[in-house]
Amino acid sequence: MSRRRRLGFFTGILGMLMLCASLAAQLAPTVPRDPGVRGGPEGAGAPIAGLTAGQRQFFVAGSGEFEETETVPEGLGPRFNLDSCGGCHAQPATGGTSPAINPEVAMATAKGANNQIPFFVQRDGPVREARFKFQSDGVTRDGGVHNLFVITGRSDAPSGCQITQEDFKAQDDRNNLIFRIPTPTFGAGLIEAVPDAAIVQALGANRTIKQALGIAGHVNRNGNDGTIARFGWKAQNKSLLLFSGEAYNVEMGISNELFQSERDETGACQAALVPNDVSNLDAADPIGVTSGIEKFSDFMRFLAPPTPSTTMPGGQTSITNGSISFQSVGCALCHTPTLTTGNSPIAALRNQPVPLFSDLSVHKMGPGLADNIGQGQAAPDEFRTAPLWGLGKRIFFLHDGRTQDLLEAIRAHRSAASSQFAASEANQVINLFDALPASAQQDILNFLRSL
Repeated sequence: MSRRRRLGFFTGILGMLMLCASLAAQLAPTVPRDPGVRGGPEGAGAPIAGLTAGQRQFFVAGSGEFEETETVPEGLGPRFNLDSCGGCHAQPATGGTSPAINPEVAMATAKGANNQIPFFVQRDGPVREARFKFQSDGVTRDGGVHNLFVITGRSDAPSGCQITQEDFKAQDDRNNLIFRIPTPTFGAGLIEAVPDAAIVQALGANRTIKQALGIAGHVNRNGNDGTIARFGWKAQNKSLLLFSGEAYNVEMGISNELFQSERDETGACQAALVPNDVSNLDAADPIGVTSGIEKFSDFMRFLAPPTPSTTMPGGQTSITNGSISFQSVGCALCHTPTLTTGNSPIAALRNQPVPLFSDLSVHKMGPGLADNIGQGQAAPDEFRTAPLWGLGKRIFFLHDGRTQDLLEAIRAHRSAASSQFAASEANQVINLFDALPASAQQDILNFLRSL
């Protein structure tokens, strides 16, 4: 065979091999996967459009307060989880959720403290708060936050303070330990401005379809005035001011006008008068009058909602198809795409669309997600439908941050009934999701990561 013929023969063989490889690739099953944290601009952290000059001043002042690092003389502790709001709410911008590098690791020994890093706190894991299901008798419900750290040993702590950390390992051995991660606060002012009637209407919409799929749910009403609470993993907080006051006290140990008692009243560990943070009624300017929790509230109230992408990841066609499939399998029955605000003294929040992808109601999620902690009218197996806006930039998923994989988080919504808890209301929807072609599942993942 001549050199030219040999070359032609091998070229032909190579072409056939390439064609076979191409056909095999087309015939091979596609496996859907989470595209991961979306690249590009943060798309969050800016003030909402339409604020007045005065309102923008309060936003800036609130942002500074939100990011400020607190010290013991300013009220930090005696027991606490972190020393700033912005440390927990940092991804992808101030006001968000748990960042890639967990600040709790460094917090354990900051300023010479001799805390041990709890076993569930990892450098590349989520920021976590710990709660105990039951008190020491194993019968009486607890449910409250048990702080990770104490101020003992810190250079700014009173020298006589000698309190010790909780024994989290012992609680874990008793199956008495659960976790929560920070919820994003972007667009929180819009959520606060949604009328109760709009939430009730969203929950009641498509009732026949919901019943057929086993979806029920209910709102979590405030026990005093009967209005609908909407913030927190179980929609347990009514307003941003309440959310702020509770977090200041619970997460940083800083007492304030709403929560005036110290969580730990050990006398030797008190470095600031109680309450630690109150309005300064003698301040010369209006912003200076407001307390820390009011500034936190202003900041969150004026935070713009996240900006979605129309092309990332996967391209516009995939995102559009994913949006359609998201609704067709029933995800949107709980993750309501849009609510609308009502009247508001703040024009920028008045009669505005709120594309949060949540009905702000609580639903039974089955034993797989149940944390056995009730809050308000939310039962131990119920959680608020988590708003999905901004999901494309989140690193950790579910209430305890157990996964960084969006597909795994979706499938964790499915859970059969147990002797203690009912089946998840999402079971049939997840079954419909799994019945989709892999390409359609990928479109949904791309759509969610575009938000």
